[in-house]
Amino acid sequence: MSSPYTCPSCKTNRSRFHIIEQVPKAVKLDPNNGDVVETYETNQLEPFHLPYQGPTIKVQCGACGLIENEERFVKQAKM
Repeated sequence: MSSPYTCPSCKTNRSRFHIIEQVPKAVKLDPNNGDVVETYETNQLEPFHLPYQGPTIKVQCGACGLIENEERFVKQAKM
């Protein structure tokens, strides 16, 4: 987060952003009603439950509302 950002959509915003920190929570749901049956720790997942591999940070433009990966905002600032 020490790089400048520019919104890749509106291309004018360089200062107003929301930093969204994603904290994944591994759960097993009841297929009938959607209730949480079990919560898993990252190192205790079942064999067919893959660990989260997405980004830890997303960024939202404070002007137009676009939500994307942080890299898109950094790359746009370098253009």
